[in-house]
Amino acid sequence: MAELTPVEQIVLKALQDIGASDESKMKTADDVQKKCNRPKGQVNNALMSLVSKGVVIRKVREKAAGYYLNKTG
Repeated sequence: MAELTPVEQIVLKALQDIGASDESKMKTADDVQKKCNRPKGQVNNALMSLVSKGVVIRKVREKAAGYYLNKTG
């Protein structure tokens, strides 16, 4: 797995803790931000970085994108 920054590790743990394990259980960036108690911009940047590293999958929906863990990542 790619090296993760401390903020990425916090965001990844938050996704695991809130149960975003597959597409049917995906969570929004706001859900993650509330769980890890970090600034919204920091969480969004970490999520985008995790998506580019293949650790998290992002699905675009009508109002807000959803995020969940990549089982292979």
